[in-house]
Amino acid sequence: MPMENPNKKIVIFDDDEDILSICSYILEEQGWEVFAFTDCNKIAEKVSAILPSVILMDNWIPDDGGIIATQTLKKNESLKDIPVIYFSANSDIELLANHAGAETYLAKPFDLEELERIISTVV
Repeated sequence: MPMENPNKKIVIFDDDEDILSICSYILEEQGWEVFAFTDCNKIAEKVSAILPSVILMDNWIPDDGGIIATQTLKKNESLKDIPVIYFSANSDIELLANHAGAETYLAKPFDLEELERIISTVV
């Protein structure tokens, strides 16, 4: 059995189960190991346990929300260099992503080519 590429881990934080399952399916097809969470509680512990190469962060993730969750990661020495892709249906997404400290953003609804393209810009 071939070795898993250790750099192909992605974490998705979104409380929308449909988005999690669609994104997980697509990304697993491309060889990603996907870790999905429906809340951002204890986010540093969750991310530290996985050390993914990229994180997808929803704006409205319980309990603290995507901005605080992203800022928490960016304040953490060992996690701050993991790129965060902020995603939201909010029209102010660029502003929110900047405020959170995310590397880039993806507006919802998005198509899968766009998802792939955005991921490829940060990893």
